[in-house]
Parts: sequence; C-alpha cells; structure tokens
Amino acid sequence: MRTRAAILEASGRTRPYAQSRPLTIAEIELAPPQRGEVLVRIAAAGLCHSDLSVINGDRPRPTPMALGHEAAGVVESLGEGVDDLAIGDHVVMVFVPSCGCCGPCAEGRPALCEPGAKANNAGEMLGGGRRIRRNGQDVHHHLGVSAFAEHAVVSRRSLVKVTKDLKLAEAALFGCAVLTGVGAVANTARIEAGASVAVIGLGGVGLAALLGAVACGASRIVAVDLESSKLATARQLGASDAVNARDEHAVQQIRDLTSGGVDYAFEMAGSAKALELAYAITRRGGTTVTAGLPNPTQRMQLPPVSLVAEERTLKGSYVGSCVPSRDIPRYIALYRLGRLPVDRLLSATIALDDVNAAFDRLADGQTIRQVIAF
Repeated sequence: MRTRAAILEASGRTRPYAQSRPLTIAEIELAPPQRGEVLVRIAAAGLCHSDLSVINGDRPRPTPMALGHEAAGVVESLGEGVDDLAIGDHVVMVFVPSCGCCGPCAEGRPALCEPGAKANNAGEMLGGGRRIRRNGQDVHHHLGVSAFAEHAVVSRRSLVKVTKDLKLAEAALFGCAVLTGVGAVANTARIEAGASVAVIGLGGVGLAALLGAVACGASRIVAVDLESSKLATARQLGASDAVNARDEHAVQQIRDLTSGGVDYAFEMAGSAKALELAYAITRRGGTTVTAGLPNPTQRMQLPPVSLVAEERTLKGSYVGSCVPSRDIPRYIALYRLGRLPVDRLLSATIALDDVNAAFDRLADGQTIRQVIAF
C-alpha cells in the first residue's frame, strides 16, 4: 500500500530543523505484513528525545530511516499466524520487540532481547528485512516501529493491546515515556514507600519518573532541570523541591535539602554531566539509576572507591526494565485511578508536516511531549 511517512535523510544537519529539514514527508510503499506481523493505522505518535538523538547524530542509525517509536494505533490487517488480535483492536507500540526465546527473554527481561536489539540496530524487522520502500529503494525501520507515518507494519511482538476507551493520543505515551520513566522507578530501582528521590532531566521520561515516584509513595521528590518552566511543572505534578541545575551550588543545595543526599537519583537527561550530578547527590548506601542515552563518546568521572566504601549502586535502565505486556496494562490502570496522570505530560498535538519545527522546540527544552495526531 502507499502511505506517508517522515523519512530521516541523514543525521547531523544543522539547526534550526525547520530550515534544514532533516525529515522529509514522503510517500512510501509499505509491504503487506508477513508472518507474525501486523499492519497498524497510526493514530498518534509522540516526539521523544530518543528520536532527536538520531536526528542530531548522538545515536547513530542507518539512513534513510522512517523515524518514530512511541505510538498507538488501530489494527488494519494481520499477517499469517497472528490469531490473538483482531482488525479494529487498539494497540500501543513497544520499541524493543521481544522474541521470547533468547536468554534475556527467558529471564523475564524482554527489554534486553538479543534478536530485537540486533534487528533494531540494523534498521530491520524482528522477522528480518524491511517492509518500507521509497521510489523502489529500501528505507530502514526505526526500532521496529517507524511511527511517524500514517501506517506501519510491525511485529506482533512490538504490540500491546489496550481497551478502546483510552484516548489514543494518551495511549501513545505508555509505549515509551511512561514505560521508561515509571518503569525505572518501579522496576529498576524498586523504590520503597517513604524513600527520597531526585529526578534529573524533566522531559517526558523524567516527568513520568516523577509521577512514578509519587505513585510509589516517595516521601520527598527533588526535581532538577535547566529550565525554570519545567521545574514549575514538576512542582505541579508532585515534586516537593525544585533545583535549577545551572546553579553552581546545585549539588550542595540538594544534599542540604535531603540531609546528605537522596535514597534514589534518576538521570533522565541523556548527559554524562547530568549523571555525575545524579551520583553526587545520592546518599551513602543509595542507588543512582540512569535511563538517559548520551552520545556514545561521552564519559563520566566516577570515584570507584565510593562504590565500595559507601556501598553505592549505579544501575542502567532500558525500557524501564519492563515486561510491556504486564506493565502497560498496570500503568493504564493507575492512570484510570488518577494515580498516574500522564495526560498532563501532553504539551501539544501537531500535524505530520510540522515535525521538523516540533523537533526544534524539543531541542530547545520548550516542551514536554508533543504528539503527532493523524
């Protein structure tokens, strides 16, 4: 079938993107779903910093690539062997397809699926190859999803069915921002009720982590960012304290607020400097969790003796250490109870044709979550 998609021509174009236009809105040819695959009509797709990292070159990916990985939509057709979904079902997309058979999948860690990671790095489908062509040439998939498009063919293992009463613009956020942010708190760190928490980097994922900390019963939540507007939003969402990371005394200020540091610090900014700050404000015996994705060339300064002498823990979190088929329904249930108000992360809905300018706003820190509405 023919449909429209946003194609990243090459990484590293200069800003403003509204002028350099790294993303081209083009007509593509989409192959029908193969065995174990599903054709989805995209209803909403969120703009995430991970997409921006591919555009600016921090996360190298093969191009041309149909971008976008956080989305929700409606099933339009089913490939052979897909018998647990029906046409018309509403689904949330997950950006790591899990094979269910490799070592990490067998351990209950589908975010680390080895075939899924291999396919994602190659810009291919979990089942191998590509389903997108433009003018007769192959176009790479983005994380098996390629959701900045009117339609997408994805693996069944990239989809979680949701009920139809959930607005699809809100459902999209559960596929990345909520899964990653809340999961880092609930699954990776497993914070205890009454714990003290800091969240560094208040984009969609960071604020989702803050909401997760509130839902898990954190007693004190320190929000840290470079933008005062995001600090104000964090306070509205439940942060007890807000500290601007531009302040040269930010670390000492946070340590003073928390009697020597927080129990859990979450780095969500995608910056080695932010991770150093997160580690510096973690108390003796505490845990520092990072879910940011900095440029692979970045390095952090870490005093190794503190890991031993202070019994520190430094952990990575990918896709919130989640089991999506288990956690997405749980987080949606919390949202319905009013305990996880993820709808407040929505900054604006935009048209597909406005995607380049929208990434300028994201890069400038002017927005939390913009969603392309189809």
